[in-house]
Amino acid sequence: MLSLVRGNLVVVLVLFGVGNPVAQTATLSDDLLTDWRQQKRMMLGIAEAMPEEAFGFKPTEAQRTYAEQILHIAGANVYLMQHLGGGAAAPKVDTTDFAVFGLQATSKAIVLEALSEGYDYGIAVLQEFSDEQLLETVAGPRYMGDVTRVKMAYFTLSHAMDIYGQMAVYLRLNSVVPPASRRGGV
Repeated sequence: MLSLVRGNLVVVLVLFGVGNPVAQTATLSDDLLTDWRQQKRMMLGIAEAMPEEAFGFKPTEAQRTYAEQILHIAGANVYLMQHLGGGAAAPKVDTTDFAVFGLQATSKAIVLEALSEGYDYGIAVLQEFSDEQLLETVAGPRYMGDVTRVKMAYFTLSHAMDIYGQMAVYLRLNSVVPPASRRGGV
């Protein structure tokens, strides 16, 4: 009886692949691109959620406006991802619509376009590198020093998440529920 149970257990384990090596198809570059694209969708969602008339809102005088928060992410994505040393052309900021450091925009559409272009640039750069190249060291911004490309990319993603948290508060102060907090989420 015991040998029959063992035999059945072996058959079940083999059928479900337990003990057999499973082909690994995940790669560092694919995972990173998936995370980057997912964040692009999430950030565009939260950016879109604020009514255009509230894009100039800021909780206190010392803080950025909602539009400036979005433009900060767009600019930081381009600036930080340029440190990876890719060949993709960085999007140009139209100085008629944006102040160089004040990051003032003339419309919600322009702000959302800048955000999208910043993420598209990151996608283009990331697609240039293999897993091995993502693990190579590059010169980061002076406050980071030398880092791997993958660390630079994940630092860029985490920076945007810091700003996302601030943006969620801006939305709630304007009686808007952030997309990720809505029933069903993003």
